[in-house]
Amino acid sequence: MTPQAFYGAAYPKLCAAEQQLVELIGRCPVARDSEGREAAVLYCKSRIKSPESMLDKLEKNGLPPTSRAALQYMHDAVGVRAVCAFTDDVYRVASWLSAQPEIRKTAVKDYIATPKPNGYRSYHMILVLTDGPGAGMTAEVQLRTIAADFWAALEHQMKYKHTVRHEKLIQDELKRCADEIASVDLSMQTIRELLSEDF
Repeated sequence: MTPQAFYGAAYPKLCAAEQQLVELIGRCPVARDSEGREAAVLYCKSRIKSPESMLDKLEKNGLPPTSRAALQYMHDAVGVRAVCAFTDDVYRVASWLSAQPEIRKTAVKDYIATPKPNGYRSYHMILVLTDGPGAGMTAEVQLRTIAADFWAALEHQMKYKHTVRHEKLIQDELKRCADEIASVDLSMQTIRELLSEDF
């Protein structure tokens, strides 16, 4: 089933919301550093949740397998991921987004401050677009560092594989890597701050 077939008349509005959020994040102000200016967001990825993935989520939540239920009860039909170089950029972008007049923040999950047991670290925001072409649509924005995004891509592959040999070993290694990545992110942040003090 295509997204157009599943979401029906709401599909163009979902696409408009996706585009609006990507463009909004693209306007996030840059920060001044020792050599001039640097972008807070390195790159953005976005998607409309596939019918298969949404139907699976609806089933897990005991909800009817309809687009109406998806749009009423699920908040991630539109998903945008913004990847930053440094942890403080994640929080700066989150703060900037929260202040934009065309969106209303309805929920936050800070998995950087409180990681998931498997080591997952990311900052999630549920937003409602209140103005513009995507007005009325809800979306999930995920903000994370480039190191955490690299880790999440590998963890995602394992999560959706039907059979995984040595699953416990891989999970333990992923958790160890997640902790090391968090330590590296902290070190890189500290180095950045030290460099900025020299100018």
